[in-house]
Amino acid sequence: MGITIKSEAELRLMKEAGQVVSEVKAVVAAAIGPGVTTGNLDAIAEDAIRAAGATPSFKGYLGFPASICTSINEEIVHGIPGSRVLTEGDVLSVDVGAVVGGLHADSAFTIGVGEITREAADLIDATRESLLRGIEKVKVGARVGDISAAIQAYAESKGYALVRKYVGHGIGYAMHEDPSVPNFGEAGRGPLLREGMAIAIEPMLNLGTYKTDVLEDEWTVVTADGRLSAHFEDTVLITEQGPVVTTAP
Repeated sequence: MGITIKSEAELRLMKEAGQVVSEVKAVVAAAIGPGVTTGNLDAIAEDAIRAAGATPSFKGYLGFPASICTSINEEIVHGIPGSRVLTEGDVLSVDVGAVVGGLHADSAFTIGVGEITREAADLIDATRESLLRGIEKVKVGARVGDISAAIQAYAESKGYALVRKYVGHGIGYAMHEDPSVPNFGEAGRGPLLREGMAIAIEPMLNLGTYKTDVLEDEWTVVTADGRLSAHFEDTVLITEQGPVVTTAP
């Protein structure tokens, strides 16, 4: 079931990949503002990934044409960077992946472009906190459902809908491995978390319905009702000492 880190070399590479992703997120975040295109951000990210000696996880993956995903407002995940210009008040989700020595890291964040509404800011804050609530449940001997239930309980207590069709995942020598890590579920259920496993936890919260559609580009996932969405993700190693977030700053 997915990778189990068995050597110091694998552990080092997973951490290196995570730090590349963390640094690229910071570079991209600093470049975000009104008037910038999503294609600009993609070029910045790819340059930074390659300058660090890593390879973009996303570029060419199942035919995806870019190095990051940029999803704006009602777009949830898998938005394709291009000529679209960011405008004041947009909500932008950025997903970044990198490979070092064959091992992957995957992370995402949502940020406001310039001044945003209080409603949008609250959604972003709640999504970030949902991720933290999930990470808190990561420990050897826990179950995936413990993570899922913690995310669901917090998000729904704040009145948000959780995307159900797209979930977190194991990660290692492939970007997507078993087990699936849903953002909803029952504590005490699901696959056992073992020492050395690596998972990507990624809550996606919507202002309206949890239902989704896919645009004609066959990649971009949007909310079915056109309302705002936010997305946060980190890659987490499971150790006897507790969770290690490889993509943390």
